[in-house]
Amino acid sequence: MSLTHQKSLPTAFDEKNAQRALELACDTLQIEADAILGLKIRLSHQSDTGFIAALSLLFGCRGRVVVSGIGKSGHIAGKIAATLASTGTPAFFLHPGEAAHGDLGMVAPNDVFIAISYSGEAHELTSIMPMIKRMRVPIIAITGKSGSSLAALADAHLDVQVDKEACPFNLAPTTSTTVTLAMGDALAMALLDARGFRAEDFALSHPGGALGRRLLTHVRDVMRSGDAIPAVSADASLSETLMEITRKGMAMTAIVDAQFHIRGVFTDGDLRRMIENKQDFNTVSIADVMHLNPRTVGPDQLAVDAVQLMEEFRINQVLVKDANGKLVGALHIHDLTRAKVI
Repeated sequence: MSLTHQKSLPTAFDEKNAQRALELACDTLQIEADAILGLKIRLSHQSDTGFIAALSLLFGCRGRVVVSGIGKSGHIAGKIAATLASTGTPAFFLHPGEAAHGDLGMVAPNDVFIAISYSGEAHELTSIMPMIKRMRVPIIAITGKSGSSLAALADAHLDVQVDKEACPFNLAPTTSTTVTLAMGDALAMALLDARGFRAEDFALSHPGGALGRRLLTHVRDVMRSGDAIPAVSADASLSETLMEITRKGMAMTAIVDAQFHIRGVFTDGDLRRMIENKQDFNTVSIADVMHLNPRTVGPDQLAVDAVQLMEEFRINQVLVKDANGKLVGALHIHDLTRAKVI
């Protein structure tokens, strides 16, 4: 009968353990930060020709960018592909193992191939390189070994060499994967800028996110229109005006002429000021107490413009008018909140 040796493990996480954990966490962050800084210095001081060559290949790509890697490098490759895709460069992750069993058919002659392997010797990648070369697809290699097989096969090589991993045993890919990810981000951001990619373009690929809502939602999409617009004529009585405010539930009403041009606005705040000034409600004309030149927006403006207007003037509602000055809608801050613009 064989005996299995079982290592004795700590049974409690005491103050000593906590202190060591914090020290290791700080060491990890420092090692990785230093490595990224070292990468920055290499790029800036050497005018890295590899980076510029890689960027040129990506800028000239007329197909898609195929990003591939195995193991931890594969996870980083997936993130780099996702970042490129969301910033205007069609890209996808290709598992090198699956590529060797049929998925290589996803790669087309107009594509660019990014191969990621810190050692530069990952068999799954090096074994498919001859086929990639045969298709005349440009190859960008991201490795930590400039003399590796992958680097030698590449049209452009990005060096992500690090002095050591953050792992206490210098084994688990930590610093190397962080630096590789940072290199991918650097490529994506440089490419984004070179292509003139804008925040509006980013929103188009993120319609479900907060930025997408802010940059794709227009005033006409969220404004109240038709019978929901609070409006009275300039000769309306104060009681009629207050009834309209109550019916429409916007704490204000527009004052319009016969052609529906905006003459002014009357709000709950104006009513409070009348009460404070002890004005005679029976004799006052709405035209005398309405607020002239109210804040307005156009229906084709971004909803975020209405938000900025409300914040600047500390108001909760704005009227919407068309190019001819006619009232076509009304917008309350609650409408913007419901639409998740704010």
